[in-house]
Amino acid sequence: MENEFQSAYQEEQHRLSLAMEEIDRRLERLRNTPVYTGHDFTEQVLESAREEKRQALAKSSQEPYFGRMDFDERGRGQRKPLYIGKIGVEREETSAYPLVIDWRAPIASLFYSFTGGEETASYEAPEGTIEGLVYLKRNVVIRKKILERVADTYNRESDEPAVSDEFLVYRLGENKDNRLRDIVSTIQAEQDQIIRAAKNTALVIQGVAGSGKTTVALHRLAFLLYQYKDQVSADKMVIFAPNHMFLDYISDVLPELGVGNIQQNTFADWALDLLGLDLPLADPAETLSYWFESGSLRKESMDEAPGRFKGSVHFMELLQAFVERLEPISVPEGDFSPWDGAVLPQAEILNWFNEEYKPYPLAKRKERVLARVHRWIEMELKKSPSAAALKERKKKAGAREKAYAKKWPQYDALTLYKQLFQTAKGLPADTAAEMKASLPTAIFKATQSDLRKQIIREEDLTALVYLHVLIHEVESSQRFDHVVIDEAQDFSPFHIALLDLFVKGHSFTILGDLSQGIHEYRGVHAWKEMSSLFAPEHTGYFALTRSYRSTLEIIEFANTILEQGVRGGITAVPVFRSGDPVRTMSYDSSVREQSLLTALKELSSKEYRTVSVLTRTLKEAVELHKVFTSAGLDVNLIDGGKKQYEGGLSVLPVYLSKGLEFDAVIVADADHEHYGERAWDAKLLYVGCTRALHELWLLHDGSLPSYVQAQTE
Repeated sequence: MENEFQSAYQEEQHRLSLAMEEIDRRLERLRNTPVYTGHDFTEQVLESAREEKRQALAKSSQEPYFGRMDFDERGRGQRKPLYIGKIGVEREETSAYPLVIDWRAPIASLFYSFTGGEETASYEAPEGTIEGLVYLKRNVVIRKKILERVADTYNRESDEPAVSDEFLVYRLGENKDNRLRDIVSTIQAEQDQIIRAAKNTALVIQGVAGSGKTTVALHRLAFLLYQYKDQVSADKMVIFAPNHMFLDYISDVLPELGVGNIQQNTFADWALDLLGLDLPLADPAETLSYWFESGSLRKESMDEAPGRFKGSVHFMELLQAFVERLEPISVPEGDFSPWDGAVLPQAEILNWFNEEYKPYPLAKRKERVLARVHRWIEMELKKSPSAAALKERKKKAGAREKAYAKKWPQYDALTLYKQLFQTAKGLPADTAAEMKASLPTAIFKATQSDLRKQIIREEDLTALVYLHVLIHEVESSQRFDHVVIDEAQDFSPFHIALLDLFVKGHSFTILGDLSQGIHEYRGVHAWKEMSSLFAPEHTGYFALTRSYRSTLEIIEFANTILEQGVRGGITAVPVFRSGDPVRTMSYDSSVREQSLLTALKELSSKEYRTVSVLTRTLKEAVELHKVFTSAGLDVNLIDGGKKQYEGGLSVLPVYLSKGLEFDAVIVADADHEHYGERAWDAKLLYVGCTRALHELWLLHDGSLPSYVQAQTE
């Protein structure tokens, strides 16, 4: 076997040298070609193509490929070694296959979908189904032009068994830095199915913690841009993520794949920008306790939560009915007279509003009617008998026109929302009473109180954007070619129905984990709540149950929390990567801070790039950060306001850790006071535990919740 490995290594070293020579030669020639800076359009296009090739070859020159597959296409009778990389590189001479095949190309799908066996393999190409035999599937690691590793995952002609997970486990065992990385060299078959799914599909992905669902979604964007390059553009795609720090954490993946200009945002910031509002939102971490205190939510009844109601399609329909009720009361009472003796009958204005401009939404109808009134005034002014009369009429008309415009309703989303909850004037008494009766009393009163105090919560934003759409409609410049929603279990059906108005062809990638639904007072409890919004032919569902993040010990520990604390949820199937046992350590409350400091120092002395301390609340994170920095440790405080994840040592509340991962994690205060017996407490602790790749410690005062206590006995 040793001789076989040496032979494979030497073969790949020789092939790498030849590939590097060709890539470097072509790159040097392009770099020596003068850059065109003139104004000739044809030459500009040619220069743009040359620059694109320069950048692609520069990236390829460091790590040209990561895999090899020997394939004999049926009917050709010729076995060909195909090399697969992040960026395709064509050969200069005519050849059946490129020097490096782009990982998104149809034939490259075989590298991911073929998992062994003697049977014929196939892939879908533009010309139809292509069949043939796979003889070799090989992973290679090249870093900075140096061949570091060769691993065969299938060899038809070898007597030695290939271990398909060996290379995957090797890559997973590497320590984490402060950015998410691409997985093109280790995409698994079930992940590849998601990446290559059809564009005009609302794809829902349920993925356990560490299943790579975020990374898969990002690779799907890169694939869609490659496969549908004439139909989609990067700047018309958007990723909605839970916070800006998470966006920073994933920011390197797409550039590594050669993709740029994709929009990345939080739903809240996108909504506020679209609405033109500049106001702070209530802290989401305080919203749950607020609803409890207001009496609008009982702890045992999450389905009745205000966020659940405001996130429902039913509430969306109520808003539509509300706007429809505004139509008959939009045009001011009475005729319009710009000066004595000139009258524009209300009947004529109503005809314009209700008939001629009926296809337009309310705000545009108002705008067009008022413009029509202005044109009518100009025509009437032309009938003035003298210059003096014209001057006098212009003066009066200007004042009366402004006064008339003020009589019309103010069509902006926030004003209408306040009218709905009767915190602003403008609705007739019967309309106001009818709308109040259609809303749950507790929610009506709590929201009314919020709006009087100028408080807007995240669950209000969906309604505000929808009101904006109803009165203004969606502009073509606001439409997306594809929408990715991460941590979608914290979104609502209303979110999805709203965003469907902004995306072409129901083109969604919706991903999340119901077991991590720590905002269940406003999120979904089952994916059917979202998928049922679309026709069956426009939806797709995938479940990723295999976790690639944590060790076997950590995953089994976290699974038990779900099984005994949540009594439900989808547990993870681990890749067999064993590590240290999960440690649960008790301390006396008088030495809590010292115990956490000692634990952090011990873990930070190991060869880990990222270590985090997770607290239950932001206040506790701030207090511990002071303790750690006073002791001389360089620790980053992650408080939700930061837009960059800096790696190293971090302290943060557990609810802000979703989507992130660390080499080692300390869960502070894993006791009964901080994590009780409620399902959402267990989900929160589950989130914290599944952030750890290699090591997990839980520190507590001795009073453990039952779903942790059971694992220490």
